[in-house]
Amino acid sequence: MAETGVYRFKQLMGDDLKSRIFNSQHTEVMIKTKVINKMNRLGMPEYQ
Repeated sequence: MAETGVYRFKQLMGDDLKSRIFNSQHTEVMIKTKVINKMNRLGMPEYQ
């Protein structure tokens, strides 16, 4: 399951980080992860 998540992350967001400083890289990954989570929530069916 984790491998699928990493694959999806790399396909959507690219294979590399743009930032060079570690703290900036951390922030970049957190933002990208929030975007993917938001996209997943939008695609989930709503149960009543």
